[in-house]
Amino acid sequence: MPISRRIFTIGALSLAGATLMGPALARGAGPVISIKKDPWCGCCTGWARHLEQAGFAIDVEEIEEMETVKDNLGVPTELRSCHTATIDGYVLEGHVPAEAVVALLDQRPQIRGLAVPGMPIGSPGMEGPAGSAPDEYDVMAFDVSGDFVFMRFAGHQRV
Repeated sequence: MPISRRIFTIGALSLAGATLMGPALARGAGPVISIKKDPWCGCCTGWARHLEQAGFAIDVEEIEEMETVKDNLGVPTELRSCHTATIDGYVLEGHVPAEAVVALLDQRPQIRGLAVPGMPIGSPGMEGPAGSAPDEYDVMAFDVSGDFVFMRFAGHQRV
């Protein structure tokens, strides 16, 4: 029995929907990480990929006026990096590892957000050449009263 165009189209759309929704369903209905990044930044794309691979749903928006985004979200100047994101009322600045985001959402501290200042080599999205030693760096928690070390990493590994 030949397949009609209508049945084929419905089947194709169903398959496409299942393919696109499968990862989101596997993650559950958790909060989405909304990422704002400069259109020409490749490391930001690498960080977004790191979060997806860790099971987070992401939404990426390319914006040229990143300083305005950071100002509006209250990211301290000394903690700024290239991209800025929000998740469930928190701000994520720079190359924050997925492990730190999970801890943030589990612990729910009374802070504004987390930041990895600068662009440490080996951090998610800033992976160096194979065999190169990653930088050690701090994931800083910040709020209106200041900042403090939330976690410490070397590359993707917590130390």
